[in-house]
Amino acid sequence: MALVVAQEVPTSSSMAVPHGPAGVGQARHRMREQLRSNGVADAVVDDAVLILSELLSNACRHGRPLGQHTEVGDGDVRAAWRVDRTGGLTVEVTDGGGPTRPVPSTPSVTARGGRGLNIINALAREWGVRDNSSGEVTVWAQVAQENGAAGRTGRGPDGPDGLHGLNGLDGLGGLDGLGFDDVG
Repeated sequence: MALVVAQEVPTSSSMAVPHGPAGVGQARHRMREQLRSNGVADAVVDDAVLILSELLSNACRHGRPLGQHTEVGDGDVRAAWRVDRTGGLTVEVTDGGGPTRPVPSTPSVTARGGRGLNIINALAREWGVRDNSSGEVTVWAQVAQENGAAGRTGRGPDGPDGLHGLNGLDGLGGLDGLGFDDVG
């Protein structure tokens, strides 16, 4: 007689997103729907969706599309998220690499952009960058399970860097005019 033990399977999803603003709303909608249907708290879902938007906009602005020799195909970036057995949520976006390394900037108060990684740093428990041998770059973020800064380490791609450089986040004006007006 065989004994079968039921085990909860982690929730995960991966999708090709067109390199450009067109697919961002679709990716956000799919993530929101899937996470909510799996019982993830609304505050965590909201943070994850904002992080996904920022990662996708950075990939489209600074990275190249994935090449022909990937499973996603030419002209796309890859968005993925997973909830592990402990309830931890990780969001990832993979592109074909670019001329610069993803690092937080310190934009002026009037700058129209440059706040994306600072937003991610404020919302994520930790985040980082992974390069592979074919030139693909994956930026990942672990979403904090609690709402608010408690429990967040403020770690960036290369270690602790606090929550400095967040001037001007109150209006999130850097997202205006980028085609990301779909809220859900």
